[in-house]
Amino acid sequence: MNTPQSDTPRYYAATGGLPGQTELLTGRAVVTEAYTVIPRGVLRDIVTSVLPEWTDTRTWILNRPVAGGATTFAQYLVEVAPGGGSRAPEPELTVESFVFVLEGALTVRLLGRDHVLTPGGFAYLPPEALWSAYNEGGEPAKFQWIRKAYQPLAGHTPQPVFGNEQDIEPAAMPGTDNKWRTTRMIPVDDVAYDMHVNVVTFEPGAVIPFAETHVMEHGLYVLEGKAVYRLNQDWVEVEEGDYMSLRAFCPQACYAGGPSNFRYLLYKDVNRQVLLGGR
Repeated sequence: MNTPQSDTPRYYAATGGLPGQTELLTGRAVVTEAYTVIPRGVLRDIVTSVLPEWTDTRTWILNRPVAGGATTFAQYLVEVAPGGGSRAPEPELTVESFVFVLEGALTVRLLGRDHVLTPGGFAYLPPEALWSAYNEGGEPAKFQWIRKAYQPLAGHTPQPVFGNEQDIEPAAMPGTDNKWRTTRMIPVDDVAYDMHVNVVTFEPGAVIPFAETHVMEHGLYVLEGKAVYRLNQDWVEVEEGDYMSLRAFCPQACYAGGPSNFRYLLYKDVNRQVLLGGR
């Protein structure tokens, strides 16, 4: 099946800065017990963090486990200046990572081999992987970084995965005439992996035609375009650069608004039993 190639993929990344004193403070940020929406206008200089393991780097922390919110993962938007990076990005050996580059180039080093990730490039780093990341280019490198505490499964060991989403054939959702498709970057049929990260694409006018209600938590970072999302009982308008965190069982659907494709990076937790504390 041929994927429409009418537009070159775009990957929006925040620029920081600070609004002028004459601008209205009213925005689109929403925090509920079912979902959180962080619009791109909130990602300003004064809400960044400096990570102790990194040099010449600033980070917008988009999600962390909190009571009443999504609890299975953390998600960051990271900006690394030329020459910056980290010899030991991950402080917890039991945590797995997924990196997705939006702008510039990020060199990820694993087992003595360098992988240069450009926009659309990604890396899955399993737990206990001793990896490093550097910006060896001349412009800032901006990327999404998803971290999850890995849930071990006897007899199964996840392996590193590197690639670029533009090189992967997306799968069309049934009955959508290829107007709703998913690019899967982590093996979906291997239970060694307890999370999936996909790029989901909707052509203008395409929809999720029912309110998905499921146990999987989501982190959604909008790469391109705009849409109206149905979250719980609310309609929320989102655009490229916005972020949504959805807790388990939050009903969700959307209409893609156009004129360009609506695309987002999607995290979800998968492939594990619900642990109840029994023996």
